[in-house]
Amino acid sequence: MLKTEQEALVNHGGLKGIIMCRYRAKCALIFLLLATSGLMFLLRNILTLVSLGWQNSNRAAFAQMRPAPPYQTHTFCSHLGLEPTPDEALEDRHLLKAIAWPKLPARPAPVPLNQTSDPVHSLLTVLPSKGQKEWHVGDQLEALVHMHDFQGSPKRHGGDFLVARLHSPVMGAGVAGKVVDHLNGSYSALFPLLWGGPAQVQITMVHSSEAVAVLQRLREERPNRVFFKSLFRSGELPPNYPQQTMCNYTNLHTGEPWYCLKPELLSCDTRINHAMGGYENPLFTNQEALLFQSRINIKVIIPTSGPDLMEELESSTIKAEPDKCTPSGYYYQGTWRPLCGTSVRQFNDSSSITQCLTGKVIHMYGDSTMRQWFEYLSAFIPDFNLHRSKNVGPLMALDFKNNILMNYRCHGPPIRILPVSTSELRYVADELDGLAGGPDTVVVFSIWAHFTSFPIEVYIRCMRHIRQALVRLLDRGPGTLVIIRSANFVAMDQTTSKHSSDWYSLQIDTVLRTMFKGLGVVFVDAWEMTLAHNSPHNIHPPPQIIKNMVNLILSHVCPDKKKSEWKTKKGGGRS
Repeated sequence: MLKTEQEALVNHGGLKGIIMCRYRAKCALIFLLLATSGLMFLLRNILTLVSLGWQNSNRAAFAQMRPAPPYQTHTFCSHLGLEPTPDEALEDRHLLKAIAWPKLPARPAPVPLNQTSDPVHSLLTVLPSKGQKEWHVGDQLEALVHMHDFQGSPKRHGGDFLVARLHSPVMGAGVAGKVVDHLNGSYSALFPLLWGGPAQVQITMVHSSEAVAVLQRLREERPNRVFFKSLFRSGELPPNYPQQTMCNYTNLHTGEPWYCLKPELLSCDTRINHAMGGYENPLFTNQEALLFQSRINIKVIIPTSGPDLMEELESSTIKAEPDKCTPSGYYYQGTWRPLCGTSVRQFNDSSSITQCLTGKVIHMYGDSTMRQWFEYLSAFIPDFNLHRSKNVGPLMALDFKNNILMNYRCHGPPIRILPVSTSELRYVADELDGLAGGPDTVVVFSIWAHFTSFPIEVYIRCMRHIRQALVRLLDRGPGTLVIIRSANFVAMDQTTSKHSSDWYSLQIDTVLRTMFKGLGVVFVDAWEMTLAHNSPHNIHPPPQIIKNMVNLILSHVCPDKKKSEWKTKKGGGRS
């Protein structure tokens, strides 16, 4: 069960005196003198209670609300909200299959630490070029990883979460690699060679397979590990409300479910805000905690058993032909270069940004990773103080002279945030349905970071509502440009792994890309842009990455038409 936190705030001393005197005979005279004034204070008094709110309650509390769908995956969220249609149920099964992770072989639990994956004892080998003595731009480089445990014994199964990149700090270059799990303890990493000059292979173990199994268990068994709270307030004496334990704040438009524990004395319609409550602890057993140690088995680079640095030679006869835009792009001299779609222009000053955005309305929705884009652009467009919290919003920037309007609004629950008024807590799908759209409208959103602690069904349901709203928007407003920012890598330790692990983000990102593929939207691949860059991982990427992201979206708003047409013919496109 989730813990309940309630607090009554009595604001006036008269009422407090009445309560104290009720049990003391010597206060009778004081009671008589203050009775009238006490009544007045009571009527004016604001009774405030704090009640814990969350989207996912225990199974027993909601078991009768709606029968579990046939594709239920042992989480206790799938029965909330509207029952999926047959087509939605089919898509859900497809999405769950797309993010399925290799299971550990059956063995007694808990697994001792010395039998789990150890990046230091594991081996990385860069395979030689095929049939050539030298590497050329356009070749594909392959590296092979053999995972071992802390005893040095080779692993015999897959499931480790590895990421790979090829980079060159000297050249300001980097590209994400593709990791293939052979399910026998060995992994391949594949890289396209995209620049001339030095390049170094780097493969990192984010989590061991044993740690991933723990994260899966937490997601399915403890989705309430992040909880929320709301403030309820009334200026009137509370009447006798029907006895109920839950307040139902399900979105009437989309059916998105949200429930909150009801305060004892106040009605559900007296709720005034939503806020982050905290984190449930402990979540790991002592043995499980050993699987999440910084510099030991969280984001540790696997050492090479041979040379990991090679020199790529320029070639006039061999050209890179990336396979269906995988990877999506690479850095060279600090600049992001997409491998298909629109060529990136550089917007280095206020005049070029203003010229691009003239006559445009830009709507931004999502979490703080989207707010970063608003803050970057608002340095060039005057922003208005709407007397709202910088972290919560809504925020607005307006350039009257050039007819530019830009706004930002955070997404609705679940969102881990400072207190936000319920009147400002909006669902993105609802906001999209309020837009007219058209060629001068740009819609941008980034929604992922606050969903990582919840079962994946919660995210699928939210994205489905947004996708439906986007389809309606594109139908009534042809030419509307829709840009979606993907998840990115974050700094991780034992604490953040419980609710914000990169593994959770990877699962969400896979769902996001799959659900919006073919919709005619633009993806900004923040996942690869943060992996390929030399900067340390952070949920809020550094300015040099943000600049490259903004240059990319502005290039879609104001494309270099000649280059875009050429790249489209070569197999590019929006999504």
